[in-house]
Amino acid sequence: MTNAAGDGAKVTLRSAFIVFLISLAYLLLSWKLVGYKSDQLVLIGIFNTLYFLSSITRKFITGFAIFIVYWIIFDYMKAFPNYNYNTVHIADLYNLEKKVFGINFNGKLLTPNEYWRLNGNTFLDVTAGIFYLCWIPVPLAFAAFLFFKNRRQFLYFSLTFVLINIIGFVIYYLYPAAPPWYVEYHGFTFYANTPGNTAGLAKFDQYFNAGIFKSIYAKGSNVFAAMPSLHSSYPVVVLYYGIKNRLGVINVFFATVMLGIWFTAVYASHHYIMDVMAGIICAVIGISLFNLFLKKSSSFNSFLNRYEKVIR
Repeated sequence: MTNAAGDGAKVTLRSAFIVFLISLAYLLLSWKLVGYKSDQLVLIGIFNTLYFLSSITRKFITGFAIFIVYWIIFDYMKAFPNYNYNTVHIADLYNLEKKVFGINFNGKLLTPNEYWRLNGNTFLDVTAGIFYLCWIPVPLAFAAFLFFKNRRQFLYFSLTFVLINIIGFVIYYLYPAAPPWYVEYHGFTFYANTPGNTAGLAKFDQYFNAGIFKSIYAKGSNVFAAMPSLHSSYPVVVLYYGIKNRLGVINVFFATVMLGIWFTAVYASHHYIMDVMAGIICAVIGISLFNLFLKKSSSFNSFLNRYEKVIR
């Protein structure tokens, strides 16, 4: 019987036991840190089903374990709020945004978020919502495409994606920052445990009489994690690898989604322009660091070779 950690053709008793232990450990740790949630069972159910279903689904979910690790880290951030470690930036970030990118409107200086809150319309509300719904599906769909087209590029993209997130998470703890909507609803006073808010995206939910964004932001790990905007980072890495893989007209779609997400982040009052710029810089740094690892680290390349062998 072939070891599943080898070519993935069959599942051994040992590998099945390891998957069981990992699943149980995840559920227990999650219960301890963030409490029980149905999402945890769904995740375990999907992972185990795909792992045991067939050879190709096993390779697929083993590859996508990279994204699962990202999601788990993001979820566990709820147990360690960044405002417990550093002062949350509210007024200083708001005033800097207004100073650098302020817009004079009716004799008053406004942040771009405030300007769009007064000058939005239904078309922009719906279009912005559609763009913001792309921030996870597009990277995951692109990753799935790369998995079946080029496993090596799949690993490059997936690991770069997670690296960018790790960089962003570190900044969240070094520089906790409130989003623009927080100032709108709470002013400059800090309130710990403030729940997530759909802000301008509520107009999308209202138009379609749905609670899509409401359900998404109810699961947010930390309100005070606006800087950098990782929503703005994701389409950058997608477009980068789209160009590297010469996807032609598809890259026009990726670029359009990227610009749309950048605009929506500001339009919907979830991020300042400065947050968006920080997200873009974060993506560039992550891509550059990953390429540096590829060029300089033989151990990292050995890891990639072993991982590729498992999912090939």
